[in-house]
Amino acid sequence: MERNNQLHRQVILSRQSLFDQGFLDEQFLQLEELQDDANPNFVEEIVTLHYRDSARLILSIEQALERNPLDFNKLDSLMHQFKGSSSSIGAKKVKAECTLFREFCSAGNGEGFLVKSRCIRTFQQLKKEYATLKKKLEAYFQLARQAGPAQTACRPK
Repeated sequence: MERNNQLHRQVILSRQSLFDQGFLDEQFLQLEELQDDANPNFVEEIVTLHYRDSARLILSIEQALERNPLDFNKLDSLMHQFKGSSSSIGAKKVKAECTLFREFCSAGNGEGFLVKSRCIRTFQQLKKEYATLKKKLEAYFQLARQAGPAQTACRPK
């Protein structure tokens, strides 16, 4: 019983750290509110779908960044999709990088090389934030599975 309580405390602290470090926002909480006894892994399933689908978008963005000249409208459209998907799971830092990237695309239809290098740098940072969050969420979900169902979800402070 004490071990189970410890695991639940670790889950709570792990989850809280994701908010404290700015990785997640309010949308993640809204997903958690949709989770119930009938679908106890709802949030994990949604996050897993996000990462599966977003891998395709990342590849498409990488391919678009390799083209000369850059098609800023296509890049913006792909990043808009990626941002929407990231927003749906509450990926706060990833969403911020998407916004920055889209700003460069808006400015990009004029001067090419400088904007392209900014886009590439921003995209590298986006992929870093994306991978970091994925790793942290995988650890969080693994810990949550070990702990088993909690009594109720609570909002972080």
